Amino acid sequence: MNRVEEILATKGRDVLSVDADATVYDAAQQMIDANVGAMLVSVRGRITGIVTERDYLRRVTLEGRADRDTAVREIMSSPLIVISPDTTIEECMALMTERRIRHLPVAEHGDVVGVISIGDVVKFQSKQQSVQIQYLTEYINAR
Repeated sequence: MNRVEEILATKGRDVLSVDADATVYDAAQQMIDANVGAMLVSVRGRITGIVTERDYLRRVTLEGRADRDTAVREIMSSPLIVISPDTTIEECMALMTERRIRHLPVAEHGDVVGVISIGDVVKFQSKQQSVQIQYLTEYINAR
């Protein structure tokens, strides 16, 4: 069974975070600069939530808030739904589908060691399928 640790081995374990007191504008700028759709939120150095593009649209844009006057803590999603490096890819897909979320922080021994997105999962699964197709094609052609 394929596990999250395999995605992290390829993707890396970088964790982008923003302080809960930062403005939503600053968080959005950091996400744009990093080309990501979510980032973790910290309070006094401890990860306590996540802020996503969806949070921005629902809790800033649709509510008519000013992104330069709204703190990240006001729109972040909390508590976090967290997985471990040992979580299977199938479990991740089921969790993302069931909870209608696109990002999962990965924690090990209480520390966040990475974040995976639905895009990471799809890319991983697609690569695995391509490898299987190649092996099957080679097997069939060898006969």
